[in-house]
Amino acid sequence: MNPLVFQSAARFITPILLLYAVFAFVRGHNEPGGGFIGGLVAGTALSVVVLVKGAAGGRRMLRFDPRTVLAGGLVLSLIAGIIGPLLGNSFLTGAWFSVSTPLGVLKLGTPLLFDLGVLLIVVGMVLTVILVLAEEPTE
Repeated sequence: MNPLVFQSAARFITPILLLYAVFAFVRGHNEPGGGFIGGLVAGTALSVVVLVKGAAGGRRMLRFDPRTVLAGGLVLSLIAGIIGPLLGNSFLTGAWFSVSTPLGVLKLGTPLLFDLGVLLIVVGMVLTVILVLAEEPTE
């Protein structure tokens, strides 16, 4: 494939994939999808950036270390699990909180927090693998 064609296509593919990742993440609360699928799609979108820009260009454009994102996801998932025992329940027991907004009452729960942690873990892992492979010298 011509790199120019791939670079041009990547400009359109990346935002669409990121938007679909958000859709899959949000939809996963009640239907198939969620943090894992959203993380895979987001990781794929960001991997396209690495493929177009190269490893060094991809790191500059991403502006974050994927291992930090992975660690942040682990911490977020752990926090979602610890909220249950803090409220007198077992580990990873769901807890829901109501937040008043101008549009009405929004109910948020720890499963959403856990899914967000999973999303960050998957994105960090996919990008770590892609960047390591992209940095390997070719013969």
